[in-house]
Amino acid sequence: MRQNFIALILAAGKGTRFKSEKIKVLHPLLGKSMLRFVVDCIFRLNPANIYVVVGYQKEEVKKETFSKKVEFVVQKERLGTAHAVLAAREILQKQQEKDVLVMNGDLVLLRAEMLMPMLKLHQKEDNSLTFLSAELENPRSFGRIIRGESNLIKIVEEKDATPSQRCIKESNVGVYLFKIKDLLEALPKISNKNKKGEYYLTDIIEIMSREKKKIGTYKTPESSEVIGINDRNELARAIEILRRRKIKSLAESGVTIYDPASTWIDLDVKIGRDTTIYPSVIVEGKSVIGKQCKIYPFSHVVDSKIGDRVNILTSTMIEKSIIKDDSRVGPFTHLRSKSVLMRGTKVGNFVEMKNTVFGRNSKAGHFSYLGDSEIEEDVNIGAGTITCNYDGQKKNKTVIEAGAFIGSGTELVAPVKVGREAYIGAGSTITKDVSREALAVARSKQVERPGWARRKRKKTD
Repeated sequence: MRQNFIALILAAGKGTRFKSEKIKVLHPLLGKSMLRFVVDCIFRLNPANIYVVVGYQKEEVKKETFSKKVEFVVQKERLGTAHAVLAAREILQKQQEKDVLVMNGDLVLLRAEMLMPMLKLHQKEDNSLTFLSAELENPRSFGRIIRGESNLIKIVEEKDATPSQRCIKESNVGVYLFKIKDLLEALPKISNKNKKGEYYLTDIIEIMSREKKKIGTYKTPESSEVIGINDRNELARAIEILRRRKIKSLAESGVTIYDPASTWIDLDVKIGRDTTIYPSVIVEGKSVIGKQCKIYPFSHVVDSKIGDRVNILTSTMIEKSIIKDDSRVGPFTHLRSKSVLMRGTKVGNFVEMKNTVFGRNSKAGHFSYLGDSEIEEDVNIGAGTITCNYDGQKKNKTVIEAGAFIGSGTELVAPVKVGREAYIGAGSTITKDVSREALAVARSKQVERPGWARRKRKKTD
């Protein structure tokens, strides 16, 4: 198939029905913006160039950087879809020997496999225009395809349709492939005499049809996945379809997901074979989970990397962290940004870590905070250990060398270092470095006053 075509994505409209401060095409679905879905889809078709028409919040849209192949065209006034295409007239005039694929920026469910047959049909039949249609049970906001005598075709938008026209199920999806030369000839003939006072790109179909240009329609067999996203209810419908797609793909690759209905896994997440995902698990961003892991209920993983044979127990939160092979984390553990758990570690109930490297085979069983720390291998962290890393102005580092034993209820006031195989007595507040193989105890002397409680009671009687 020849790749002599460019792509034009229409992404300038605000999307008023979203009732949002954010432009519609930047709203995310399973970790990716609408616009990113459309651009990724078109990339797989291998166009010569991709152009995105921007208008409202154009700087925010431009920040969705894709590659050097993507360029932006500014639509200064938003006067409809045909007006958006006209914003790219200068680009189109320089490439009149090519075709242009024009596509709305909210068609997140369309895949390259769904569009490839349309491109092949367009080239095989040498059409001036080929557009994608679908037979929809409930067309909602899609324009209806009206077929008249002498092969006349036109599109009537939902707002302008009569009751009988709204009963038509064959609908225009919003994907068009034009010969650029024929498109440029027809664009100036579009009128804005409609209820919205806008220049509809769909009107070009009737114009080209009346001029006897060769028009083809490719009716997609996957109509159930044709959804226009004009409000948040339609956004939720699209998300549900994408979520099911992702879970199905993981299951087919060897991942067990016990309850797909309660599981959320973003599209860019990767999970290894023979890993088991329990109900009510959320995995977001670009997280990677290795082989033979178990992720138990109510765990939440964000932009993190988890090795092989790792168990994440119930109600654990993991953010931008790394957990290496054969480790166990949770329940009720919180790993904050830049935490690294080396191989074979055990981190248990109500332990919080932040910006900490936790060494191979080290253990922190329960009720501890370890922040801005470097903890080497085979260290035991007793219950209630706190690294006091913040002095009110800056964060300070705690270093615990290999084989050290930190007794329960210890406070390590950073910056501080505990030497190799040293012991810290329970209940200590450590403010100075502890040397190798030493025992450090830093707590006040216990004082007992015999009969104090009895005398206190007499005074209150």
